[in-house]
Amino acid sequence: MSNFFPATEQRRRARETRSETRSETRSETRSGSGNGSPSGSPPARKDLRGDIQGLRAVAVVLVVLSHAGVRHVAGGYVGVDVFFVVSGFVITSALLRELSSTGGLSIPAFYGRRMTRLLPASSLVVVATLAGSWLYLYKARFGQYVADALSSSLYAVNIRMAATGTDYLAQNSPPSPFQHFWSLAVEEQFYLVWPLLLLAGWRLARRFALPPAVLAVPLGALCLVSLWWSVTTTADSPSWAYFGPQTRGWELGAGALVALAAGRLERLPWWVAAPATWAGLAGIGYAALRFDDATVFPGSRALLPVLAAVAVVGGGCAAGRAGAGALLGLRPATWLGGLSYGWYLWHWPLLVIGPAALHRPGSVRLALALSAVALPLAWVTMRLVENPVRFHRALRARPRRSLAVGLGITAGTVAVSLVAQLFPPAIATRGHAPSLAGTLAAAPDPEASLARLLAAPNDALPSNLTPRLEQVTSVRSPVYQDDCHVGYDATDSPECAYGDLDSTKVVVLFGDSHAAQWFEPMDRLARANHWKLVSLTKASCKVADVPVKRGSGTYTSCDTWRAHALARIAESHPWLVVTSSSDSATPAARAKDPLRQWTDGYARTFRTLRATGARVVALLDTPWPKGDPVDCAAAYPLDLRRCANTVAGSAKQPVVAAAARAAAGAQDVGVIDPRPWLCPSAGTCPVVAADTFVYRDDSHMAEGYSQALTPALGRRLSSLLATPLRTGP
Repeated sequence: MSNFFPATEQRRRARETRSETRSETRSETRSGSGNGSPSGSPPARKDLRGDIQGLRAVAVVLVVLSHAGVRHVAGGYVGVDVFFVVSGFVITSALLRELSSTGGLSIPAFYGRRMTRLLPASSLVVVATLAGSWLYLYKARFGQYVADALSSSLYAVNIRMAATGTDYLAQNSPPSPFQHFWSLAVEEQFYLVWPLLLLAGWRLARRFALPPAVLAVPLGALCLVSLWWSVTTTADSPSWAYFGPQTRGWELGAGALVALAAGRLERLPWWVAAPATWAGLAGIGYAALRFDDATVFPGSRALLPVLAAVAVVGGGCAAGRAGAGALLGLRPATWLGGLSYGWYLWHWPLLVIGPAALHRPGSVRLALALSAVALPLAWVTMRLVENPVRFHRALRARPRRSLAVGLGITAGTVAVSLVAQLFPPAIATRGHAPSLAGTLAAAPDPEASLARLLAAPNDALPSNLTPRLEQVTSVRSPVYQDDCHVGYDATDSPECAYGDLDSTKVVVLFGDSHAAQWFEPMDRLARANHWKLVSLTKASCKVADVPVKRGSGTYTSCDTWRAHALARIAESHPWLVVTSSSDSATPAARAKDPLRQWTDGYARTFRTLRATGARVVALLDTPWPKGDPVDCAAAYPLDLRRCANTVAGSAKQPVVAAAARAAAGAQDVGVIDPRPWLCPSAGTCPVVAADTFVYRDDSHMAEGYSQALTPALGRRLSSLLATPLRTGP
């Protein structure tokens, strides 16, 4: 978002200089951000559209209220879509004015203005947020925050967020304090190419004596492609649809199309234009009030806020006093719209860091208070940081200097981030622990040795914790590295085989992510015993043939995937099938007897698997930790008892586990209960055993711990299968 008000001094410049400066002061529309120059900045011009500033105010208020958790405005995230439209309109209008007045575009001047307009404030917020993260947020995640800061500084954090969103194991991580920079990154990626395309199209139109309006044809086609991409990607890869520039470009392009059509729109009769602006404003409000986190977005749903914003902006070209500009142009709205860039930048870090800094649990009331604090911060930032750089005499009409300053600011922010990486917050340790993997591998009775280690005092992180606490969440087994564990929307799995690929003895690992967490020991057993290991796992898809909920609907892709997986298992003629899934699930249809419902569902699956002629083993769910053990251990590294769950509290849904046992007993399916491998018979379930951390997050075992359990799992499988198994090379 941008300041719509050029400085008085700039009016005295030559026409070209004034055109460039005015272009910049009108054009800096940040998604969710947007600075204006209210009082204390360059004075306003009467010929500028106050409704645009007011629309920025509406958009940023919606975003802030949504982020603060105000339930009735859960769809306030559509404010970002409104910002995209406004940005496309304002920036393109400025570029068209420059093309008309000079016959060309100064690309260096454009990028120089963008840098001096946006980087001073955004870089300040990046550095301040990094400092706040170092002081108050999760110590074990500081490396991730540094990576977020670096990608934010380089306007690439949306790509990082999209990639992280496809990582199932990272989806439940706490939000990054840099996450809101994604929308700024999308805009800058758009403007990296849009001025060049516009200039090329303008020159082609002049060469062939075509009217400038012809530029709308290729832009419209590109918008349709981007919209199509958004709709299709939303179903297949929601994170890329939400954060990707290719799926958001049409929203900026919609604003650009309005700018290209502005001349015609100005000739609309007021009785057409004015109702359009009010209808558009109502459409934005409807989306904010009716959409929520369960809404499939962006996709086709984004059409509502985007077209509504188009109606407000386009209709405002001719609506006059009868249009929504009568409301949007009021001084409080234009003042707030002028601060929207800074407010957007500051509010999110305060919402994420504030509760931790104040040692208070998050709440809507606290979030609103922190958001209110962000507003004066935005005003101070504008007065003391943004405008002094943006309107400095030394940079006026000097593109090279502006580019140099922008690059220098970016380099400085990157340098600060890299230095911070070298000095992460310290996590205390105490003592030296024995090797868990080595102890179990050498023990004649690995389960007995493990029980002794779990019962021993495990109250502090050992100095030789392997891997280090900061690395626990980043370790991925091959099923995740190879994309073999499929996401929520998949209905089939790729061909994923491990172990001895030439073996005729096929072993299948089947279930959800709580089956995938056993991949490491199963893979070691497969290699030691010359099995061909086939992995078939899907996010949150239960072994039991029971339709479950996902969000506000039924998880139908799970049922489809399960049917396909069972058919593939039958075709592979396996020797052994090991099943496992989380006990956490809500059936899509309530039953009077949940135990019977789950038992019947497990029985149907077990019968299908037994019909293949394979031996079937059900690995029951692992005990659940209390909260996120990694974050807790980083906060209390010398008092890990605060992070340990009770044995009784570690059972997620006992009825599901009981159903699995009952169905297994009826279908001649072996059962392995891993509870003794994570919890002692009494007391609490530790988060660290010997030199190994037990959990990776609030649900799954850490890869290192799972791998160390290979001897215990192999011994139990040997007993069930009545077959001696090797557990190591």
